[in-house]
Amino acid sequence: MAKKQFFAIIDTETTMADTVADCAIVICDRHGVIFNQMAVLVAGHYGTHELFHDKQANDIWGYAGLEKRKAGYIAMLANGSRMVASVNAVNRWIAHAIGKYNPTLTAYNLAFDNSKCANTGIDLTGFADRFCLWSASVGNICNTKAYKQFCIENHLFTNRTGLGNMSLKTSAESVTGFLNGEMSIEPHTALEDVIGYELPVLKNIIAKKNWKEKIIPYDWRKFQVKDHVTAK
Repeated sequence: MAKKQFFAIIDTETTMADTVADCAIVICDRHGVIFNQMAVLVAGHYGTHELFHDKQANDIWGYAGLEKRKAGYIAMLANGSRMVASVNAVNRWIAHAIGKYNPTLTAYNLAFDNSKCANTGIDLTGFADRFCLWSASVGNICNTKAYKQFCIENHLFTNRTGLGNMSLKTSAESVTGFLNGEMSIEPHTALEDVIGYELPVLKNIIAKKNWKEKIIPYDWRKFQVKDHVTAK
């Protein structure tokens, strides 16, 4: 009998100091069944450094969104859905999870989460295998005509750059919307994003044949809106 395969999906919400304020890891099997999970606010970072925000933004990442996110975390602490934990406690949990499940590490933009964890002292080096869920989504889902058509029909485009470039979105939110047949808004809290968005994407991808051969880093040039829309 083949040994059961597990995956560790990590997501982080960060601070203006490029460290992790909110960290979640979900251990699941290839069918999406959750075997263990951790979701904590990281001591010495949450409440010490300001949550990441963009002064120019008018959405969740702007000042109005910042105050809403702060209030959300306070409510989570009050209702017990989050606790504050030290970096050492997070690392002990990770080490135990690796020893028990030997999971493959993944994240939607793994390089981002890996770098913020490294800045915080959260040790992800013990995972023997890993891949980027975003890259896997690009190669297995986003490159399809059906996905690109979904983006066009739902106006899922990035902001226009100074050079006039605008791309089809390939975010976890847009990919999950495609899989579900309708869009929903990510809460941008670590555990809830993993369970509601990254986990369904992972489950869909690893059910595909030869999915590992289609892990392709995102290239914005291949998702230009102007190359996928024809005037009538």
